[in-house]
Amino acid sequence: MDTAFSKEDLAFQKEVRDFIHNNYPQSLRDSINAKRKNGEDLSREDFTDWHKILGKHNGWSAPSWPKKYGGAEFTPTQKYIFEQECAKAECQYVMPFGVNMVGPVIYTFGNDEQKEKHLPGILSGETFWCQGYSEPGSGSDLASLKTSAVKEGDHYIVNGQKTWTTAANHADWIFCLVRTNPDAPKPQQGISFLLIDMKTPGVTVRPIYLMDGSNEVNETWFDNVKVPEENLIGEENMGWTYAKFLLAHERSGIAGVARSKKAIERIKQIAKSEMSYGEPLIQDPAFQRKIAEAELELKSLEYTELRTLAKDSAGKGPGPESSLLKIKGTDIQQRVTELAMEAVGYYSNPHLGSTLSNEFVGPDYAANLAGSYFNFRKASIYGGSNEIQRGIISKMVLGL
Repeated sequence: MDTAFSKEDLAFQKEVRDFIHNNYPQSLRDSINAKRKNGEDLSREDFTDWHKILGKHNGWSAPSWPKKYGGAEFTPTQKYIFEQECAKAECQYVMPFGVNMVGPVIYTFGNDEQKEKHLPGILSGETFWCQGYSEPGSGSDLASLKTSAVKEGDHYIVNGQKTWTTAANHADWIFCLVRTNPDAPKPQQGISFLLIDMKTPGVTVRPIYLMDGSNEVNETWFDNVKVPEENLIGEENMGWTYAKFLLAHERSGIAGVARSKKAIERIKQIAKSEMSYGEPLIQDPAFQRKIAEAELELKSLEYTELRTLAKDSAGKGPGPESSLLKIKGTDIQQRVTELAMEAVGYYSNPHLGSTLSNEFVGPDYAANLAGSYFNFRKASIYGGSNEIQRGIISKMVLGL
């Protein structure tokens, strides 16, 4: 693989850097940094302000979307460069539920009316989406889901519960897997893909508070929710096919190579400030080895991601290799958060590093490391647990 950037690629890299420098709001950076330091939840505006700016600039909010739907349609190299530069500048990431998940499902399987209604709002960031897949008792075994959608005239009546719905407290719409045929020969054959307006009567969102007190995830309840038939994507009882398509895109995006590279750079800077036996931690051979091992794993993952991007641009779409990206990407993310905690030692414990008034007394770079560490424990579960992904690889790649 030729890893050298062409003149055109270097020009694009400069274009991205200049755009970020000139357009990323300092007010947004200050807001996010302050809230992360204080352990506060991000607001809807924190999630959408950068998205809206990108959406107005040649469809940059949707790097992989075809231009005919308003996206940027970046080449694999351009997408790689864009993600690298956004990570280096520590830009707030665009929430994936609209752009990376339901958007491709709509423009691939939806009808013209659905595309016209939903794609512009996803692209611009005006419409905030969340995902309704997991249920109590139906996570890794997603095909066992029980939320029902019963057809009555030109509507579906939806009843059930979804859980771990990230950012549902901010969302305008939710895309849901629902059971439309409880008597199907296989459970996967009785599932449909519905788009549901969160303002519909009968939809209730209840917060799930995490260990650090944050409300990132929620329960979403449906009590006789009336959903128009026009909100069905594709064919009834074909939702499992669309769900697999979506999950392949989600798993590819979970790898997070660019942001893991930035995280390792940050750990190196921390290790230059932290002392170990009278010397900077960065000079400790054991710690150096741990960083080197993480960097080698990340470099291998980076090349795998580039090959996947090339395949995707050729119109083949992500395949079972997306499971490999998901496994290794989340393994590395968890390892990096562990290294960060190890680097700051005592101050990685938010309780020990705080006064009785809850004022954090350690260095600023240590303030939210514990929160990141605990948050990334879930990375190996969402998008399909890593154990499930290993099963997919053994079946689809190794033929076992």
